[in-house]
Amino acid sequence: MSTTRASLRWIRADVKARRGQAGLAACVVAGVVTALIMAATLLEDGTNPWRGLFAQSRGAHVWIHTVGVADPSAALARLDQVTAVAGPYRTAPATLLQGFVKSGVTLRAMGFTPPEVARPLIREGRWLDPANPTGVVVERSFARATRLVVGGHFPVRGVDGVTHDLTVAGIADTSDQGFYPERQPGLVWAPADTVRQVDPVSRLSVTGLLLEDPEDAELVVQRAVTVLGGEVERAFTWRGIQAEMELDNRLLGLLLALFGIVGLVAAGLAIANATGGQVLGRLHDIAVLKSLGFTRGQVTRMLLAEHAAVGLAGVAAGVLIARLLTVSVFADTVAVPLSLAPLLAITGGTVLTVVVATLIPAWRGGRTPALPAVPVAPPHGRLSRLARVALLVRLPPALVLGARDAFTRRVPAALTTFGLAVPMMMITIGLGCWATLDGFRDNPEQVGQAAALTVRPGILSSAEAKRIAESDPAVAEVYPGADVEVFVPGQNRTVTTRAVGTSRRPYPFPVVEGRMFARHGEAVAGQGLLDLIRQRIGDRIRVTVGGSTVILRIVGRTIEPERDGEVLSLGIDSLAGKDADPPEFYSLVLRPGADPAEVRTRLLAASRNGLDVQRVVNPAERLEVVRPVIVALIAVLALIALANLLTASAIGLRDHKRDLGVLKAMGLTPRQITATLVVGTGLLALIAVVTGTVAGAVLSAELIDLQGRTSGVGAGIGRTPDPVTLVGAALTALAATTLTALVPARRAARAQIAAAVRS
Repeated sequence: MSTTRASLRWIRADVKARRGQAGLAACVVAGVVTALIMAATLLEDGTNPWRGLFAQSRGAHVWIHTVGVADPSAALARLDQVTAVAGPYRTAPATLLQGFVKSGVTLRAMGFTPPEVARPLIREGRWLDPANPTGVVVERSFARATRLVVGGHFPVRGVDGVTHDLTVAGIADTSDQGFYPERQPGLVWAPADTVRQVDPVSRLSVTGLLLEDPEDAELVVQRAVTVLGGEVERAFTWRGIQAEMELDNRLLGLLLALFGIVGLVAAGLAIANATGGQVLGRLHDIAVLKSLGFTRGQVTRMLLAEHAAVGLAGVAAGVLIARLLTVSVFADTVAVPLSLAPLLAITGGTVLTVVVATLIPAWRGGRTPALPAVPVAPPHGRLSRLARVALLVRLPPALVLGARDAFTRRVPAALTTFGLAVPMMMITIGLGCWATLDGFRDNPEQVGQAAALTVRPGILSSAEAKRIAESDPAVAEVYPGADVEVFVPGQNRTVTTRAVGTSRRPYPFPVVEGRMFARHGEAVAGQGLLDLIRQRIGDRIRVTVGGSTVILRIVGRTIEPERDGEVLSLGIDSLAGKDADPPEFYSLVLRPGADPAEVRTRLLAASRNGLDVQRVVNPAERLEVVRPVIVALIAVLALIALANLLTASAIGLRDHKRDLGVLKAMGLTPRQITATLVVGTGLLALIAVVTGTVAGAVLSAELIDLQGRTSGVGAGIGRTPDPVTLVGAALTALAATTLTALVPARRAARAQIAAAVRS
C-alpha cells in the first residue's frame, strides 16, 4: 500500500511539475476524440434524421405519384408485400408569394384526423381543424426557409392565376421527402376543400405504401408500374429519401473521420516522443526510485498510469465537447447521440493508443539502473551528412553545431520529423478542401451551376417569359428546360432527368469525361447514375418518361452535386413533345459581372410580377459549415505539432546542458548558442514542413476526387491549394516552429557558465 501511495504522489508531483506539457497532451487527445465522435455521429445510420422520423411517423416505404387515376389505392393494396396504404391524397401545384420571392409548393389534401401511416409529426401549432378551413400545416424545413410561423398568413397562387390566402395552423416534420430546398417544391398539408379551390381540375394524387419487407421496395414499384401502367408519373422509395437527408452529413463526417484518424496517429507519435523525452530528462529521479526499492514493473506501470490518466482526462473532455457541439451545431440534422458501441470503441481505442505510445518509453524507464548518478550525456558518433556538408561549405559555427545536434538522437529525430510532417500534410489537405469550396463558389459553372437564375412562366405564357428574359441586357444565354422523372432499367424507380438546352445548343453541363451531347437521343450522366445502372460512357439505355419509352446513348459524365449524382442530363428536344412543349422553365446564364439580384428585380418589374424568378442555389452554400470545421481541425493539428516540437526542444536542451558552459568558454556569444539550439530543432521542422506540404499537395485533390466518386458527385472536383497559399502555410509553420524553439533556447543561452557546467 505504501508503494502505491508513493507512486500516486510521484505521479501527482510530476504532472504538477510539467503542467503545460500535460495540459497540451490532454488538449491534443480531446481534439482528436471530438473529431472522431462527431464523425461517427454524422456517419452513423441511427443519427440520420430520416430514421427517427420514419419510426415515429410510421412512414411509408414507397410513394407512388399518379395522374388520372381516381383511386389507385385498391389496386396497390393488393400487391404482394403491401401491409398498409396511405392515401391516395390529391395534390395540387401552387406558388407561394412573398413580395418578389416566389416558391413552389405542393398542396396535399388531408383529413382532419392524422393518418395512421405516414403521419406528419406536429412540432408547433396543431393539426388541421374543420373550424379553420384556411389553416394548413407546413413542412418544417420549408417553413424555416420561407420564414413561415404558426398563425402567420401567406398567399398562394394556383395554376389558374387566382390567389388564395392561407394560415399556418401547424409546422410538422415528415419522412415523406427530403429537406427543402434540396427537395423541391415545399410540402404543405391542407384540407381537401382548400386543395380543390386552389386547383379545381387537378388529376394528380400520391399514395404511400407500407411494406412487410422494406428491401422489396424496388420490386413493389415495378409491380405498381405494371398494374397502373402509364398513369404512374413518378415513384420514390425510402432509400432515396434517406440518402437525400444524409448527404451533407456524410461528406462532413468523412472529412472529420479522415482528420480524426490521422490526428490519432500523429497524437500517438507526439505522446511517444513526449514520454521518451520525459524519461530521458528524469533518469536521476527514476534511479532514486529504483534505489528506494521500486521494481522495473512498478516504474513502468507508474509511467503508464501517469500518461493514461492524462489521456483519460483528454478523452473525457473530448466526449463532453463533442456532445455539446453535436447538440448546438447539428441540432437540426442529428436526431440522437452516438450509440454506445462506437463511443466505447473511440474512447477505448484512444486510451489504447496512448498506452501503446507510452509503453516502450516506460519500459526503457523501468530498465534504468539504480545508481546515484546516471550518465545523461547524449550519444556520440560520427557527424551526420548534413553536418559534414555544413563544414565543407564553411557555414557559421552555430549552423554547423545545430546541423550536428539535429540528428544526435536518431529515433527521437525521426519521430519528431514524422510527427510534424503528418499534421502538416493534413493541414495542406484541409487547405485543399477550402480551395475546392472556393472553386464551387467562384466558378459555379464547374459544378453545373452556369445559370444564375431560373425563370418559370408563372401567369404568363412560355413565349412571353422567354421574350422578357432575352430582352434583359445582363442575360447572355436563355436555355429552355424541363425536369422530369424517368424510370431507369433494372432499378424500378425514378431518377431526375434534367432536360436543358437543345442537342444543337446544349446547356454548358460540366463534362469531365467523354463529350457533351450533340444529337437527338444523346445524354450525359452523373457518376451516381452510372454506378446505379451499371453503365459506362457509350452504352445505350432504355428509359420510360411519362409512359413513353426513350432510348438514349450516354456520351459523357458530368460533375453532378445534386441527388447523389443520380441525374441524367439531355437536350429538351430528346423528350417527347408532351414533356417538352412548352418548357417548364428557362435557365439564364448572365454576363460576367452581372448581379443576379439586380437582374431578378428587373425581370420581375418587366413582367409586373408575372414571372417566377428564382436564384440558383450554389452547392458551396450548403457546405459552408465545413469551413469552421477545417479551422478547428487545423488548430488541433497545430497543437499536435506544437507538442512534438516542444518535446524536441526539451530533448535538445537537456542534451546541451553540459555543452552550454563549454560553448561559452570557447567564445560563442549567447546569440550563437541560441542559434545553435534553434537550428537543431528548426532543421527537423524544415524537413517535416516541406515533406508534409508536398505530400498534402499531392494527395489533397486525389482524396477529394475519391470522395466525389464514392458519393456520386464524380471525380474532377478536387483542387490543390494555389502555390501562394502553400508557400504561406509553409512559412507560417516554419515561423511558428522557430518562435516555439526560440523562447527556451534564449533562456538556456543566458545561463551562467558555472551553472551550466554544474548541471
